[in-house]
Amino acid sequence: MKILIAEDEYTTRLMVQVSLENWGYTVSSVADGKDAWEALQKADAPDIAILDWEMPEIDGVEVCKRVKDLKRDNPVYIILLTGRDSQNDILQGFDAGADDYMTKPFNDDELRARVRVAERLVTIQSSLSKSIEELKDALDLVDALQSTSYVCSTCNKIADEEGNWRTLKECAEDDYDFRFTQTTCDDCKG
Repeated sequence: MKILIAEDEYTTRLMVQVSLENWGYTVSSVADGKDAWEALQKADAPDIAILDWEMPEIDGVEVCKRVKDLKRDNPVYIILLTGRDSQNDILQGFDAGADDYMTKPFNDDELRARVRVAERLVTIQSSLSKSIEELKDALDLVDALQSTSYVCSTCNKIADEEGNWRTLKECAEDDYDFRFTQTTCDDCKG
């Protein structure tokens, strides 16, 4: 699982990165909010982001708001890791869209536990997204099977939804939805 760390303080960024890599995660790190925002907009964005609140360019809360506004099947799980520990700050972080909140200095065991929770939720979300996509495909197939079109086996005209027989060219010009069952039209039965 890929994790992004956005932290302007080098020592903290390195400590978090080393811990995560030791636990088997693929980690990328940036030193400011602008680079974090750019990384999180990419198609192959990390699944989890650990953001500092106070960073140059764009602060972590603003990055969090922007990321939550992205239209993604699998949203990025965001943990704010910050020195801000007032009740108001915590609420502001969650209101911005953070999924979790940790204060500095952090404890390695607590960080590991929170990242594991994030990993489980990201995995569940991914599984649900796949299931939804499979259900949409199945519904499309059911729809296709329920709305069969008829094609004359003699002249190859196609019956539209109202039962009118039209040429393939006429149907193509009208962007008709083609689902064929071969039969014989009234003109050819005659």
